[in-house]
Amino acid sequence: MTASQTPTPADELRGAGLRVTAARVALLEAVRAGDHLGVEAIASGVRDRVGHVSLQAVYEGLHALTAAGLIRRIEPAGSPARFEGRVGDNHHHIVCRSCGVVADVDCEVGEAPCLTASDDHGFSIDEAEVIYWGLCPDCSTANSAPRAL
Repeated sequence: MTASQTPTPADELRGAGLRVTAARVALLEAVRAGDHLGVEAIASGVRDRVGHVSLQAVYEGLHALTAAGLIRRIEPAGSPARFEGRVGDNHHHIVCRSCGVVADVDCEVGEAPCLTASDDHGFSIDEAEVIYWGLCPDCSTANSAPRAL
C-alpha cells in the first residue's frame, strides 16, 4: 500500500475539469503562495514563473479557478477583489481599515454556528461570509504613537 500523495496543481486542474496550461498552474501556485493577493500581485507572480501573460488572461484564469473551487475570491467593501488558496472550509476574514491588510479568522469549532441564521428565509445555507474590521497591530501602534509638534 502506498501513502497518499498530495496532488500537483496540474492534477487539481485536471480533477476540476480544467485544461492544464503553464499559465493556469502558475496562477494557482501564485495565489497559494501569497496572502490574500490582488490581481496585479498575482499577475506579477505568474509572470515571474512563466514570462509574459496578459492581465486579461489572469482575470480569465482567476474566474475559472474560482468557479472550479480551487481558489476563493473575497471582496471586502471598498476594496478590490483578492484571492486566496484556502478553500473548503468556512473561515472568515479581518481587514485593517487603515492599510487594508487581510487575515484569516477561523469559524467556531464543532458545529458551524455561523451557518445557523436567525431566519434563513427558506434558503439552504452552505456558507457564511463574515468580515471583521479594525486596525492591525502596526496601524494601531502608529495611530497611538505621540505625534511630533
